[in-house]
Order: sequence, then C-alpha cells, then structure tokens
Amino acid sequence: MKVKSTTSTAIDMRNDEPSTSKTSATFRDGDDIDAIKGGDSKAANDEQTHMTLRTALRQYPKAAAWSILFSTTIVMLAYDTILLNSFYAYPSFQKKYGTCHTVNGKAKCQVQAKWQSSLSNGSNVGGIIGLLLNGYLADRYGHKHVMLVALCATTLFIFAPFFAPNLGVLVVGEILCGIPWGTYQGLTTAYASEVAPVALRSYITSYINLCWVFGHFLGAGILRALLTRTDKWGYKTPFAIQWIWPIPLFLGIMLAPQSPWWLVRKGRLQDAKASLRRLTSHQDERELKDNLELMIRTNEIEQEIRTGTSYLDCFRGVDLRRTEIVVMAYLIQYLHGNGLAGYSTYFFEQAGLSPTNAFDLTMGQYAIGFFGTICSWALMARFGRRTLYLAGTVLSCIILFTIGFISLAPRANESANWATGALLLIFFSIHSTFMGPVLYAVVGEMPSTRLRQKSIVITASAWSVMGIINSSLTPYMLNPDAWGWRGKAGFFWGCFSILSTVWTIFRLPEAKNRTYAELDVLFGRKVNARRFKSTAVNVADGTIGDRRPQGSHCIASTWLDQDFPWHENILPETSNYPRRTRQQASELWLLNPLPLRCC
Repeated sequence: MKVKSTTSTAIDMRNDEPSTSKTSATFRDGDDIDAIKGGDSKAANDEQTHMTLRTALRQYPKAAAWSILFSTTIVMLAYDTILLNSFYAYPSFQKKYGTCHTVNGKAKCQVQAKWQSSLSNGSNVGGIIGLLLNGYLADRYGHKHVMLVALCATTLFIFAPFFAPNLGVLVVGEILCGIPWGTYQGLTTAYASEVAPVALRSYITSYINLCWVFGHFLGAGILRALLTRTDKWGYKTPFAIQWIWPIPLFLGIMLAPQSPWWLVRKGRLQDAKASLRRLTSHQDERELKDNLELMIRTNEIEQEIRTGTSYLDCFRGVDLRRTEIVVMAYLIQYLHGNGLAGYSTYFFEQAGLSPTNAFDLTMGQYAIGFFGTICSWALMARFGRRTLYLAGTVLSCIILFTIGFISLAPRANESANWATGALLLIFFSIHSTFMGPVLYAVVGEMPSTRLRQKSIVITASAWSVMGIINSSLTPYMLNPDAWGWRGKAGFFWGCFSILSTVWTIFRLPEAKNRTYAELDVLFGRKVNARRFKSTAVNVADGTIGDRRPQGSHCIASTWLDQDFPWHENILPETSNYPRRTRQQASELWLLNPLPLRCC
C-alpha cells in the first residue's frame, strides 16, 4: 500500500530553533488525508482545557463506560492480593499449609515466613513477566486484543492454585496467574488515559484505585463469611470465585473500541476517527477532525523533541525525567508505608486482636478506602495532583511514627492494640484519599503518548520489584517467629515517608487541566516542577510564558519571547483564554496602564 508522509515546521525543544521534521502521521491512502482536512489542533486544545466536568460527561459518556470496563479487570488482581496476604491469618489455610506448635496448651499454626514471602512474591514475579510481554504486545497489537488474550489466560491459570496440593505448587500457580495480572496493570492505566478527555482524565484513571479497593473489600468479605469453615473449602472457595470475572469481561471488551491514540501512532487515521466517534456523543465532523489533528500535533511535538518508541528511549533526554516521575510516584505507594495495609489482617492479629476482629477491621479499612477514593475526585478537581500527593506523604509520616511509638507498649495492653488498629485505618484512609487515586492520574498523564505503554510497563515492573522487597521484609517484621516488630515497623517506613515527602516537593509537577501536547512542551522546555502550574503554553508554536493567578484563575498571559500591545481592547488571538477573560485584562490595563509582562 502506498504511504505518504507530511512535514511540518515547529520549534525544536532542545535548541529553540525552528526545525522541519517528519510527522508521525503516515497515511495509507488518500482518504486518510480527508480524515483531518480542516482540523484545528489549537481549537481542540482550547476546548479540552476549558471543558467542564458536566460537558465532558455529556460528550464522553461512552469513553468513561469503556474505560471503566477495562479497569474492572484490576478487581481480579486486587482480590487475589488480599486473598493470599489474609490467608496467613486464616485458620483453615494455616491448618493445611502451616507449621503447628503448642502455645499455652493450644495448637497454633503459622505459615513460615519464607513461604509467605515466596507466595507473595510469586504473583509479583509473574506480574513482571506479564508487564514486559505487555509492553511489546500492546504496541504491536493494541490494548483491546492483548486484554482479551490475558482474560483467557486468567481462566486457565486459576486451576493451579485451586488444586494446589502443597505450597510449592501454590507458588507456581501464583506465578502463572501473575502473568495476566501484570498485563492488566499495564493496559488499564494506558487505555483510561488515552480515551478520556482532560476534564475526565483524573476521574477515569483514579477509578483504577477504586477497583483495587473494591477487590480488596470483596476478598476480605468473602474470607470473613467463610471464617468459621475449618475444612478445605474454607480456602478453596475464595480461589474458585475468581472464575466468575473473566467471561463477562471478555464479552464486554470484545465490543470496546481500540485506543484512537494507538491508531494515530500506526497511521490509521480513518480508524482513529471512527474510534473517536464511538467514544463521543454530540460531536460534529469539525470537532472530530479538530481532536484528531490535536493527536497528530501531539505526536509531532514528541518527534520534534526526539521521543522514540523503545524501552531505551524512556531513559533518554526529557523522557528520562518523565520516567523518573512516574516510577517514583508509583514506588512511593510502598515507600510511604502502604505495604503494611496489604498485610492488615495479619498485622491486626499480630497486634493482639482475634481473627474475627482482625477481619472485621480489614473490611472497615477497605470501606474507608472506597469513600476516600470518591472524596479524592472532588479534592483533585479543586487542588490538583501535586498538592494532594504532598499532603498524603506528610500525614502518612506522622501516622507511621505514632504507630511505632504506641507499639512500644506491652503486647498484652489491649488499649494500645486497638489504638494501633485505629491508626492503621486512619493511615489507609489518608492513602486512599490523598495518594492512591492520585498516583494513577500521575502515571497516566506524565509519560509521552508515544512511550506511555512502555513507561507504564517500567513503572509497574519497578512497583512489582518493590512489592517483592516488601513481601520479603514485611512477613519477617510481623511474624512472631521471626523479627516480631509488629507496630514498630512504623519507624522503618516512616523514615522512607520523609524521603518521599522531600522528593514530592522538588520533583513532582502539576498536570491539572493540561493536554498531552502542553505537557510535551513543558517537559521539552525543562520547566521546573514547581512552575508547571503557573506556566502558559502555546501548542501551535511550542512557546511558553508566565501567568500569575488572580484569585482562582489567571486573567491574562503573555509569551516570554513576545511583547503584546496591551492598549488594545482584547489580548492577541494567541491567548488561550476566552473573550470574557481577555476583557478583564483590558480593564486591568485601564486602571494601571503600564507595560505589564503578566497579569
């Protein structure tokens, strides 16, 4: 098939000189040119940045629905995570796979710390394999087809843990199941961030955290309901329930549209336009062409700053900084102490609570997490990502050290045990409100569109490696037959929480109300993380400028390399602000007619 290409003149972000570069848009035939003919990327960028939540929900309900369907696969991963970690405090599981000894005349069974680490690490090892496969397969075949294969693999691999006669086979089963689960991690965030408009992006990506919370809550509830069963079905039934999910999800995702960004990167513009049409409602032909042109322009900007598509490109040039941001944002999920929450049931039991009370508190923990995620949506819309994330690291640090000091009380002190449990619930509510949902928005927004899939793979792989470290250390911290730290683990993770706070202050930028094209320009211009929120961007020519908010919004902006005539009634057409805002700037000039650089 004959391929045509276009060239465009734009700013090279490395040396600020105009350069002519090949665009990423390759056209398979002549009718693909008609798909974007007349499109205006600037108009689409302005519409995206000024779109309200209500308008976004009215125009993109289908995009939200398809993204929610994709993200629901995370429920399976979250369900299994809480399953294994809670099994360590589960009587029937301990009886089958644990080592029993007598304590005060009563038989007490414990799964050895080395096996706890092996089981927890099994799914992490499988997850890394799945993520690495996903980075290649998703770029080649698209999100939809890889997800369908992963769902089939999940259905097959569940047989291994269900029929496992011993801990060795159970570890192998967890590794196998971890492969498709790793694929879910890589696909869901990428798909959500590519189909949602700017106004919905934080809600749709943070919904993934809600899926984690729901999966954890579901697992804890099922285990609580079966707690009184002492036969093998006490632990086999939770494994069997995992077969419920793949079939309905497979049937639904078969009907889902492919990511339009992936189609643009493949040069399939007519298919990308058709996908956009399936994701939107109440959009005319001009708006579709504008949005498609913005995608192509974003791809051009990334090519101009030398963004490639390989794993090595994630560690080159400006993309190295973007990779650092998404990896650290994800790793802080463990470094600020949230790894303890995954072992909450076992933690509560080792803190001195009964198994029944331990499971009751765990269910309460995940109910709090559900409402925390809902609250985070309103907070992100008001304060953005950076402020919430920073507040979360500071509060987590305070709670962790408090838990550590309380744990200095004797184990027999029941009040101290309940206080530790209550503080862990508060800690989890902080994570679920300020950090858990926010990190998915950060991970979905910060990578370049050409490297998003691979950046997410690297990020989730690093998270899995950190999970292996956490799964290796935490059982020893909590197990009375090992280190027996119990709540003193708060001191350990509290120190890392301090380091996380410092990193957030200096390295995490704000991406609220930014299109991907604007983020590309900001990173290309090497804008300081603390200035992302206050810097104006002109997508058309890749220039940036200063803007200073007046109240809750900025009423004018000027580009650093240009001087505009403020005596005119309105600001120049290059302003990204509506006419009412430009008129306010004019009134400001009438009161103080001085040559201003910003409002």
